Amino acid sequence: MAEEMMPMSGSDAFFEGFNDNPFHQYMGLTVADVSPDAARLRLTVTDTTPTGIGGSVNGGVLATMVDMAAVAAVFSKMLPGSQPAGTADLSITYLRQAHGAWLDAKALVIKRGRQLTTIEVSISNDEGRLCCKGQVLYAMHTTPQ
Repeated sequence: MAEEMMPMSGSDAFFEGFNDNPFHQYMGLTVADVSPDAARLRLTVTDTTPTGIGGSVNGGVLATMVDMAAVAAVFSKMLPGSQPAGTADLSITYLRQAHGAWLDAKALVIKRGRQLTTIEVSISNDEGRLCCKGQVLYAMHTTPQ
């Protein structure tokens, strides 16, 4: 008996296409690890990575990493009837310049609500030094079951 094909969920599609997304490829951003309510993205630093003060990775790139890691953590465990609605708020605190061959953004869902999910994100370099911390509120729509 042939196994029935299940339609791809939004979270499956998100992760399946993440590394092939042209913007993610341009940035050098890939999914490194995913578990329920958590995700880790890796940015490989190259000659084309936008830089800031002292040749460090540009702060806008770091903010993008915070946002994308948070979204990945949200999609790691979508609740039934929940539909993503987008980032509602993002804050970032830069602790030191981000240098290294790569940077990891580790995101952890702190609380899932019906309308907002709170995610904390830490970005560390290839030496394990914490470069910045972020917090994201991600909006959700609830559909009737």
